[in-house]
Amino acid sequence: MTNVKKIIDFHAHVFNPKIAHLAIENLEKHYHMPWDCKGTLDDMKANMESSHFYRAVLFSTPTKPSQVIVNNDFLMSIDDERFIVFGSVHPDYEDVSGEVRRIKDFGLKGFKFHPDFQRFNIDDDKALKMYEAIGENYPIVLHVGDETLDFSAPRRLARVLEIFPELTFIAAHMGGYSKWDSDAKYLLGKNLYVDTSSTMQTVPPEKMVEMIHTHGADKVLFGTDYPAVHLAEEAEKLLSLALTDEEKEKIMYKNAERLLSL
Repeated sequence: MTNVKKIIDFHAHVFNPKIAHLAIENLEKHYHMPWDCKGTLDDMKANMESSHFYRAVLFSTPTKPSQVIVNNDFLMSIDDERFIVFGSVHPDYEDVSGEVRRIKDFGLKGFKFHPDFQRFNIDDDKALKMYEAIGENYPIVLHVGDETLDFSAPRRLARVLEIFPELTFIAAHMGGYSKWDSDAKYLLGKNLYVDTSSTMQTVPPEKMVEMIHTHGADKVLFGTDYPAVHLAEEAEKLLSLALTDEEKEKIMYKNAERLLSL
């Protein structure tokens, strides 16, 4: 399937098996599209084994403050060396700093937020305090862009980059889900990483290559957005782009290894 040595998926969601089916239903309703996979850890493992993926970064995001502890407890229960697990908090949680500290102390490797589902503006004061609590050396992945909502607008993240130039931000979906023509300009080429998740289904291959070259292949991470898609199909889309082998290797695994010190 692949002409690169490894594949690291930097953007995959897994849910507690007790609520995975409900999570998938809500995602399908929000995005008006079917999601191909089950969203459970077992299904993710099966996808990785069938598609020869090397490792994956896993997320699960609490949509309410009351879900923070149970969500992170689930993430902390994942014990498999193939997975690099990121925690999350909610900006309205009563003890953001304490939970950030617990996530770090446990050994999770970064943080993931979905402003549209968590209902906060990326550049809200309460969000800025959250990023400040996380600090340097921990990657922060943010869902960026939406067809109808403004919480995750790329221009908001551009403002955050000016406030915290020393932090490591990763803008999901090439910096502007569904609005690449109008909004990606705010982030592409700036001081952050972007990932490829949920982009290649709708962006033409030549446009995808242009966006990668605009931002620089050194700062692009391959991501599938599992369970939205099957892993192998998304990998094939990236590997079929008119990129050099060196660029493909950087995007598929080398950038992730450097960022996460693997």
